[in-house]
Amino acid sequence: MTQREVEDLLRTLAPQVLGILVRRHSAFSACEDAVQEALLAAATQWPERGVPDNPRAWLLTVAGRRLTDEWRSERARRDREVAVALREPAYAAVAPPADEPPSTGDDSLTLFFLCCHPALPRSAQLALTLRAVGGLSTAQIAQAFLVPEPTMSQRIRRAKQRVEAAGARFVMPSPAERDERLRTVLHVLYLIFNEGYTASSGADLHRAELTGEAIRLTRQLHRALPDDGEVAGLLALMLLTDAHRAARTGPGGELVPLAEQDRSRWDRAAITEGVALVTEALTWSPPGPYQLQAAIAAVHAEAPSAERTDWPQIVALYRVLAAVSPNPMVTLNRAAAVAMVDGPRAGLALLAPLDTDERIAGHHRLAAVRAHLLELAGERAAAREAYLLAARRTTSLPERRYLEVRAARLAGDR
Repeated sequence: MTQREVEDLLRTLAPQVLGILVRRHSAFSACEDAVQEALLAAATQWPERGVPDNPRAWLLTVAGRRLTDEWRSERARRDREVAVALREPAYAAVAPPADEPPSTGDDSLTLFFLCCHPALPRSAQLALTLRAVGGLSTAQIAQAFLVPEPTMSQRIRRAKQRVEAAGARFVMPSPAERDERLRTVLHVLYLIFNEGYTASSGADLHRAELTGEAIRLTRQLHRALPDDGEVAGLLALMLLTDAHRAARTGPGGELVPLAEQDRSRWDRAAITEGVALVTEALTWSPPGPYQLQAAIAAVHAEAPSAERTDWPQIVALYRVLAAVSPNPMVTLNRAAAVAMVDGPRAGLALLAPLDTDERIAGHHRLAAVRAHLLELAGERAAAREAYLLAARRTTSLPERRYLEVRAARLAGDR
């Protein structure tokens, strides 16, 4: 088994092992630390020595011993026992402990809700979800969010402490609390995906490790909650959006906007799956914001070219989305769609109220969309200034270069 295959297996097993330990011992922080150490041992040993016949039981054995020895504060004994665990013949075929509950998938779902506890700030929810449910190491999470590893380590440690201080138990929330918490879980996964699809800062436009992990975790959630339309909608949205990835950048890593992408490079398998998911969900579930966004993405994905996009249908969907989930980003995207149907002046009119909305007034995307609509309206000087303003506001180097190129083209046309 290759290193990559081992890593994929460990990410799948991590929440299962953590769930079993937390269910037994309740101490989330200590159990999570023990699982991380077991994952590290497996990542080091398995590629060279082979994967044991029962890899989950192996991880559970090593993590359980680490946990027990940590509580006993006998570091020397812990090191000896872990070394024995890695050498003993049972490595090839570890039997599950007699009291190990069968795997039902419930533990992973419970971990989702625990990591998205309302006592945690959003940044902590993101980090804890990636570590406890995603199985990523602190170093991997720190690299993904471009922060030093000690900073991320402190963030995760404080998150675990706050979860325990809040008295959180490893049980599924009540139905009413579950519905409320599920919205947070979905939003955390949405944010993880968005950070990977268009990195908020740095030299790369895309971080495949984050988008891939967001899709994997959302699939896991969809398997656990197959009758939730919004879970299906979010998975569909991710698949339909990520399908563009290969066409989003040019040979030098430059950003290629949707209208200029080579659609033959889009991932048709992902598009087929995403369209099927959202189409089915909308037949039996009240339309929520993720389903509506997925429906919009499906219209784009099914258009044979930018010119043949069904813009009236997209405008209609944005109208419903604005009623279901009003927020400035929806207004921003709706304005761009309206401009394609009713002209750039109509789109600019929709943007005007956003100038006084503190949630988006200083965001580079507002300036970028305004620049595009001003360019369509023939106001080249104003468009150039708006492109330059957007370029100054973004911290993404590919986006900045793209916006500066647009501004330079307008300067050359004068």
